[in-house]
Amino acid sequence: MNYTLKKISELLNVDIIGDESYEVDQVSSLENATSSSVVFVSDKKFLKFLDNSKSKVVITTKALSKSCNLNVIISENPYLLFSKVSKLINKVDDLVYSVHESVCTSTRNLNKKITVEPNVVIGKNVQLGNNTFIGANCYIGDFVDIGENSYIYPNVTIYNNVKIGNNIIVHSGTVIGSDGFGYANDEKSLVKIPQIGGVQIGNNVEIGSNTSIDRGTLDNTIIGNGVKIDNQIQIAHNVHIGDNTVIAGCAGIAGSAKIGKNCMIGGAAGIQGHIEICDNVKITGMAKVACDIKEAGVYSSGTPLMLNKKWLKNAARFKQLNELFLKYKK
Repeated sequence: MNYTLKKISELLNVDIIGDESYEVDQVSSLENATSSSVVFVSDKKFLKFLDNSKSKVVITTKALSKSCNLNVIISENPYLLFSKVSKLINKVDDLVYSVHESVCTSTRNLNKKITVEPNVVIGKNVQLGNNTFIGANCYIGDFVDIGENSYIYPNVTIYNNVKIGNNIIVHSGTVIGSDGFGYANDEKSLVKIPQIGGVQIGNNVEIGSNTSIDRGTLDNTIIGNGVKIDNQIQIAHNVHIGDNTVIAGCAGIAGSAKIGKNCMIGGAAGIQGHIEICDNVKITGMAKVACDIKEAGVYSSGTPLMLNKKWLKNAARFKQLNELFLKYKK
């Protein structure tokens, strides 16, 4: 869809420097832009790439705009505005409401304002809000509630007794509500503990592909409003994740861990069970969190990459660290 810069200015309440009648039809990277593309620059080190870009429109800060000879859309957060322009130009078509004839459902009188693709199975007493899309081959268990404007991609499995809010995106391969990993030891064998809790997910949440969110043992696993969860993440039973927390790919969160609001969990981080992390904590990639975090800040652990020969020597010495410390103390 084409927009003049003046129209973008009016819709997004931003200032324009240059030709307000200039039309754009897409957002793009600097390298692959055309003359009708919008690009963004948020750091002065990328200004040099504008010279070789075909774009005639750049989103950047007021300070950096002084170094640009193009039409400029001013924003103090260029990346955020770039995403808004992209959403504006690449507007998703409204759903065409329909339930495919192959859908198997035990719920009577499904909402009429939904789209359900082929081979979906829907259990009994399921509530699907207006403008909800359910992709092909999904399974929706009994007593599941999904709010309005939700998009469930193909091949998602949602077990019984899961409550999901509005404006949700769940990507393919994700499983919500599977049993938590709970067993009791009777000395001779492990006895499975029934997982009778559920999963409760707030509004404006996005869940990446192939992620697993376990149901609670007794109470619910809870995902707050605005949480963003990347691909291939394990969220165990009875975990609580606060509002607007972001979790990057391959992180693992063990049972009953509580993570506060506005946290950022780096890729492949490991969160131990039964600990609490306060609000506004950043945990860098591959960190191991083994105790409570009670103060906001940035936390890291792990060993940076080094040559193997050097690592082997350091690893051998690390094993002796306590003995060396005790000798030094003595």
